[in-house]
Amino acid sequence: MSKSYTRVASRRSETSFEDFKKAYTRALAVAESNRCLYCNDAPCIEACPTKIDIPEFIRKIGTDNVKGAARTIFTSNILGMSCARVCPVEVLCVGDCVFNELEAPPIQIGKLQRYATDMAFEQDWQFFRAGKDTGKSVGLVGGGPASLAVAHHLRRKGHACTIYEQRDILGGLNTWGVAPYKLRADSAMREVEWLLSIGGIAIETGISVGKDVSWAELEKRHDAIFLGLGIGADQWLEIPGADLDGVEGAVAYIERLKTGEVSLKDVRHALVVGGGNTAVDAVRELLGLGMQNVTMLYRRTEEEMSGYHHEWDAAKVEGGRVVWRSLPTKFAGKGRVERVSCTRLDTSRKPIKGSEFELESELVLFAIGQEKLADTVSGLDGVKVERGCIVVDEGGATGRPGVFSGGDCTNGGKEVVNAVAEGPAAAERIDHFLRGGSHA
Repeated sequence: MSKSYTRVASRRSETSFEDFKKAYTRALAVAESNRCLYCNDAPCIEACPTKIDIPEFIRKIGTDNVKGAARTIFTSNILGMSCARVCPVEVLCVGDCVFNELEAPPIQIGKLQRYATDMAFEQDWQFFRAGKDTGKSVGLVGGGPASLAVAHHLRRKGHACTIYEQRDILGGLNTWGVAPYKLRADSAMREVEWLLSIGGIAIETGISVGKDVSWAELEKRHDAIFLGLGIGADQWLEIPGADLDGVEGAVAYIERLKTGEVSLKDVRHALVVGGGNTAVDAVRELLGLGMQNVTMLYRRTEEEMSGYHHEWDAAKVEGGRVVWRSLPTKFAGKGRVERVSCTRLDTSRKPIKGSEFELESELVLFAIGQEKLADTVSGLDGVKVERGCIVVDEGGATGRPGVFSGGDCTNGGKEVVNAVAEGPAAAERIDHFLRGGSHA
């Protein structure tokens, strides 16, 4: 398949990155799978949001039935290839492996999943077919993991699907937001093409629903709507100098290096403001691009940071620096940022008088959160929004009949695997509705 919505630029800054976790060879995969105890209670399954039968697929790898292993994975997680790379397995399946309690190395579940799913793509194994046409149609707003997972499940049930994406390419955060040492944009596109090969999923890119097409028109076109809006642009601190060149949002910067090129010419020092996973990714990516002086500025302590500690540990090994309990108060420079005035904070996160200091920086990335996109649905009466998130029940139903939702716009921004996990439940609820069942 060669479609514009799955085509990324050949020249991208992310191509300079190598995999942080090397792929298994067949010998390594078999050896690792044979370590598994195939637990009956399998805490690793409970730790996986998509509930993949992990012992089952590992056993199949151990018996050289890789195709069967891949089928087991994709049956539960249609985006199993990307999740094998981007999932924080250290705090999910691997973190709950029983070997941790035995003070032995846990089974490398993510690497084994990658081994099986990569082979499925290489061999072009197809496990699913579209169901018999039902004559029903579903419009999915947003082309990220949640919508892709829902669309694939609905096609297996025979419903026609159309995905509306405001960007030019599909994939959501997998394409433009995930750290390139975990997943590159071209790999994300390969997964999207494989998923779309089921057929019957129409794509409309460059479409902003609510602007280019009204919600009323969308409801006329389709029998049901799924909202997979994701989350929005970077949040900023409103401080003097924030409009200088070189002061950017971390998510926007990461998108540029993943889908195009960024230049660090004349940038000797970089500062990342924040302490979450995006901040840590930004630090590691700047280091990976060759920056020698990358500092993270965070208003809390290391123990309080929301970013995964295993990721921050890796960043420190790679040369990342940090100043804890501090905030920027002013950016200064002639047209472009050159200096950052900062202040230290006390335990209640209030500025400490006389603690001001200054840092050199020609590039500042804000990684303090992203705007919620829930206000986009203001034209849909009955769709309730709380704290910036669309309110849904366990099956993804909103308060408006025929409108469902899932992914980051409902959970506030969790992992890719969480968005994928919500797909089957939402698809089942939508299918029930399309076949004459109640919305609730």
